[in-house]
Amino acid sequence: MQGSEKSSRRGRRSTTMGGMPLTDMPWWRWRSNVRSALHMLSDPAFQQETWLAGRPGYGDVTDAVYRLVEDTWLDNWSADKYLGTIFRDAQEAQLVDAAVLNVLRIMHQVGADAPVTAYIEHPAWPEAVRVAREAHVRLATADGEDPDAPPCSLEVLALMTGAPGAPA
Repeated sequence: MQGSEKSSRRGRRSTTMGGMPLTDMPWWRWRSNVRSALHMLSDPAFQQETWLAGRPGYGDVTDAVYRLVEDTWLDNWSADKYLGTIFRDAQEAQLVDAAVLNVLRIMHQVGADAPVTAYIEHPAWPEAVRVAREAHVRLATADGEDPDAPPCSLEVLALMTGAPGAPA
């Protein structure tokens, strides 16, 4: 349960994510969660070295999908609904919609509690990774960040967004 818009926590946190002010987009916390999920879903090396290896601090595929859709309800409606609040333009929204549909299709086939291998070995996984990569690159580049940097841990994401439970 990363990133809550209802947080009243006022701890120390960065005022930028990369070079982008955290408040550049009105719903930047939601954007941060979507970007985090897309980043992890789009990086096969990360998936091998972190998810398959059971490395703590990054969650698993289900956690990433949850971050992608938890606040946004992108599993129920189009990212177009969030133009100007989470997404900068129609191309970002279209790329995110495609990524969500691909990943959710696989999740519904293998089950939300399936092991990481069930996702990674699914015949449609390479396409889901490719589409998530397109969305990730577009959003990261628009935010002035290096899309090839390694994904942040969930603890770092919580610190950046001021999420409840983030270390002070």
